[in-house]
Amino acid sequence: MNLRNVIAYSPPKMDMFVYETEHFNGVGELLEILGSFELADNTKKPGVSVTNIINGFALPLKTEHKQFLVKVLIPLHKVKCLALYHAQLTYCIVQFLEKDATLTEPVFKGLLKIWPKTCSQKEVMFLGEIEEILDVIEPTQFNKIQEPLFRQISRCVSSPHFQVAERALYFWNNEYIMSLIEENNQVIMPIMFPALYRISKEHWNQTIVALVYNVLKTFMEMNSKLFDELTASYKAERQKEKKREKERDELWKRLGELEISSKSKEKCHKK
Repeated sequence: MNLRNVIAYSPPKMDMFVYETEHFNGVGELLEILGSFELADNTKKPGVSVTNIINGFALPLKTEHKQFLVKVLIPLHKVKCLALYHAQLTYCIVQFLEKDATLTEPVFKGLLKIWPKTCSQKEVMFLGEIEEILDVIEPTQFNKIQEPLFRQISRCVSSPHFQVAERALYFWNNEYIMSLIEENNQVIMPIMFPALYRISKEHWNQTIVALVYNVLKTFMEMNSKLFDELTASYKAERQKEKKREKERDELWKRLGELEISSKSKEKCHKK
């Protein structure tokens, strides 16, 4: 059977795998075929020209190719056994984006929508995939997804699970991602700063604290004026929070005293 026919036949099976059974042998192998090479005459003779299946899609991409990405490949991230085929899945996603950069926004929207909330292992995998995607992203496309993306990264940095926080902070070791952050520091710094500053004072893991200090130092070098403004704003907001907490505690204390006083009066009346 021609490999393209195999691919055409497979999406319904994958839908069943994602939404119904979660049992479908060969998902990893099928994704590997998608991202690997197809022999032109379906043979393995030396010298036969080969064409990458996804890269071989004609531009502009057909609707069914885009739907395959959004309705099949993205939902495959939901499955519990993601680790079994995540490397192949990531490779396919990256190839789609290298083929058509305009798919960047729907891919990020899809991944952020199904971001794992309770499985730290999957969260680390998602972060690794995001970094691979960012390595091939165009600056114009990055501008469209930077705000929701870094709100999620801020939540990951704040994770009590140190491996999730550590993996998110490793983004700042990537030169290309750093260049994107620097170009857009006025957008990204205000999103990231509150979480980073709080963690630098409160996190239980010293490795995370050290990584956070490095990120804060990088931000200060990028834009010292904005860094100072964010520091002052954060401290002022913290003072307001402390004042609100103090007022709330005093209110509860007064309510407690009133309740005790009321009970005492009731006892006196009964006598």
